Amino acid sequence: MKIEYSDHIENRLRLRRIDRDLPNKIFEQAQERYLDKATGHFIAVMNIDLYNKQRDVMIAYVADEKRTTLLTIHPLKYGQKENRVLNGRWRKI
Repeated sequence: MKIEYSDHIENRLRLRRIDRDLPNKIFEQAQERYLDKATGHFIAVMNIDLYNKQRDVMIAYVADEKRTTLLTIHPLKYGQKENRVLNGRWRKI
């Protein structure tokens, strides 16, 4: 399967000074995956060292049989993941 980066994620990587390989690493290695009911996008979350801190970082993506497009990346704030799961926005897959 081909993995592509959207223009938006490319911009986010530059603005946030995140290594360009990180979204792909999260996509391939994340143990936590969700469906975002508000957007219909898939979410992968992984705890990594970012900005000299351990933090959960999420990527949003869409996928079909031929390709996966990584849409955006950002570090999650404390409790953000849990809140989205508890309020039903993110459903574990």
